[in-house]
Amino acid sequence: MTVEASVTIPGETLSRVALTDTAVELLEKLWLIHGPLMFHQSGGCCDGSSPMCYPAGEFITAEADVLLGVLDLSQGNPAAAGNDAPRLIEFWMSREQFEYWRHTHLTVDVVQGRGSGFSVEAPEGKRFLIRSRLMG
Repeated sequence: MTVEASVTIPGETLSRVALTDTAVELLEKLWLIHGPLMFHQSGGCCDGSSPMCYPAGEFITAEADVLLGVLDLSQGNPAAAGNDAPRLIEFWMSREQFEYWRHTHLTVDVVQGRGSGFSVEAPEGKRFLIRSRLMG
């Protein structure tokens, strides 16, 4: 089961971003440590090609970024429903990168290995990565 993001781009009807169950599990743990979270996917090499997870608001977004969707960690988790305020995570992408990936659906997953020192999952010995497929 995956958690699909809400649609945030005007004129679109399909979700562009999802979380695997493994990603939801890690994000729940990170939320308890860091509070509200956000993702930013930039372009480029090295860690720029991985989704970076930050405490919400720590990475400043602007006109050069596109909000691809908002993910609700309580979606599909009956134990979490109604217990707390919604745990919403915005997923942003640089506009330049979006031009390359505009025809893809992104699924955030987790693998073993050290992520970027700037992304909050790094100390957990895990890293987020993107699995993509063509939208259709």
